[in-house]
Amino acid sequence: MVESKDAQIAVVVKCWPRLSETFIAQEMAGLEARGLKLVIYSLRLPTDPAIHPVHARVKAPIVYLPEYLKNDPLRVIRAWWKARKLPGYKAARDRFFHDLKRDRTPNRIRRFGQGMVLAAEMPAAIERMYAHFIHTPASATRYAAIMRGLPWSASAHAKDIWTSQEWELKTKLADIDWIVTCTQYARARLDELVSDRSRLRLVYHGLDLANLPAPPLERSRRDGSDPKDPVVILSVGRRVAKKGYDDLIAALAMLPKDLNWRFEHIGAGVLGDSVVHMAEQAGIADRCIWHGALPQKTVFEAYQRADIFVLASKTASDGDREGMPNVLQEAGYQHMAIVSTRSAAIGEFVHDGENGLMADAAAPDQLAVALEKLARDPELRTRFGRRANEIVRTQFSYEAGVDFIARALAQPRGASLAAQLDIPEARAAE
Repeated sequence: MVESKDAQIAVVVKCWPRLSETFIAQEMAGLEARGLKLVIYSLRLPTDPAIHPVHARVKAPIVYLPEYLKNDPLRVIRAWWKARKLPGYKAARDRFFHDLKRDRTPNRIRRFGQGMVLAAEMPAAIERMYAHFIHTPASATRYAAIMRGLPWSASAHAKDIWTSQEWELKTKLADIDWIVTCTQYARARLDELVSDRSRLRLVYHGLDLANLPAPPLERSRRDGSDPKDPVVILSVGRRVAKKGYDDLIAALAMLPKDLNWRFEHIGAGVLGDSVVHMAEQAGIADRCIWHGALPQKTVFEAYQRADIFVLASKTASDGDREGMPNVLQEAGYQHMAIVSTRSAAIGEFVHDGENGLMADAAAPDQLAVALEKLARDPELRTRFGRRANEIVRTQFSYEAGVDFIARALAQPRGASLAAQLDIPEARAAE
């Protein structure tokens, strides 16, 4: 698979490990299994209370860059003393000042400082740099790559695309070696900005099914008629605006009085307990369980005991929106019927009337109708769940995507991505 098993890659991430980004850990474990030697550089210290098993499978050393430059001034000064002697330091500094004129923020200064520490401390054996997310991780990566004269690549997903300024996306795409993105929806946006489209590829994340619990053999026959055995509605996602939990709570409150249901949520985020207060104000707090962030094993146990998976995504006021949430594929793989919204790339996996039901974004009344329909019809849930599992297994290949990225990371800088790899784009997204 990999042409050079001695290839050493600096992988730059925002935070490692992070419970909400299993797709990154899954990819890194897959790259290591294909012979690549990785070093992880994290812009932040982790804050989650646990890790997933996939994080433990990743053996790469981890280096934490100074999250705030003022908190580790000696490290930053030592890095500057060393970095200023690098052949690309002046070009990187000029690039930084050019960017700073358009983005006069402390974050811009921080990314240059982190990039400088990264460039100064990286071992000489690093042959390429790879950033997960095209916003802040790619900024630090780009400055460091210029200083060191290294090729750099990136993956782009959701918030990083839609909340970045267009000028910055264009400048990064102009000098990146190649970039992958995980949805057709995101690819269409980047297509508008990249000058050389051969640098851009669609690679769905998929699921590493070999390391996930098998789906249950049977699903429950609950239909909401028994108050002692209510239909279980589950959502897994960060408590952030784009996940639409305000709309979902409103929809749950609209469900008929004779329908017996319980709602469970897994995830943490900046909205914190405000979602709990929303449920209290809506008069449904006694039917809602808020678990917070949980490890993967417990999340899959929740998939297996629940009846309906729901995600009420929408575009947030700052432009943030979904890519394709991995939780939809996880739920589908577990034979769950899905209710979601026509938002961003969700329609690339959830097909209305085939493996789930779709509502318009920010339309609680439509969500309520879809939830009630599935709650009362276990046969329909079973049919949707089987089809969702089939789509995950046949149309979203984790193996094909990781094979593609492994090949790309093992290539030298030079020709276009298509010429380097000589494989049709369709194979990356099979």
